[in-house]
Amino acid sequence: MVGITRSTLTYRIVTALVLMLVLGGLTGCGKKEPAPAPTDSNDTSPLEGLTPAQPTPAETANVPYEPSLALQNVVKAAKTWVASFQPWWGKIVPADFTLTDIEGNVHSLSDYRGRNVLVVIWRTWNSTCTLQVPQLNELRSTFDDKALAILAISDESAGVLKEFAGQQSINYTVLTGTNLPAPFGDVQYAPGNFFIGPQGKLKLAATGLIPAADAAAIIKAP
Repeated sequence: MVGITRSTLTYRIVTALVLMLVLGGLTGCGKKEPAPAPTDSNDTSPLEGLTPAQPTPAETANVPYEPSLALQNVVKAAKTWVASFQPWWGKIVPADFTLTDIEGNVHSLSDYRGRNVLVVIWRTWNSTCTLQVPQLNELRSTFDDKALAILAISDESAGVLKEFAGQQSINYTVLTGTNLPAPFGDVQYAPGNFFIGPQGKLKLAATGLIPAADAAAIIKAP
């Protein structure tokens, strides 16, 4: 056997070590590192940049109606009447009615959309109602027909109402009828007064004798 010299043995050891290092490096290259999660500098929270949700019609319908300051002042100063039917204020009057006046003419509440309307539920035998008649006559003379309609409704016969209207020189529309829709049919104490704006919204309702000056202030209030 040929003897191995020290230099040859050293060479073989060094060569073996180099080969082991090379193989180890190649094996390590075969492993894949997990890819880092993608990042986006413009990434935002899902709620960012979105328009805040708007209230639904059902939610807005539950928002309390706030009368104008002018209306509040008229109510506070009232002496011969009290505010009533507050849950209806600020809402469109939902039901229409069609009645006949003492001259036989037909009137519907919807015919008067676009102008102010004062609906009065009254009786000829009620003392407070009779005291309000001159006030309504004055109010009728104050506003043009195209600006204000006054509809006085009683469940009495047309004959009785026509005779009374002649005696009192009534200058506004007197209607006869029963089974009125709410809120008009819910009046328990006459006179019941309903102020309806040009858009069909109930501005204010009141029970009792409303002086012409108070009624005019209600009509003119925003």
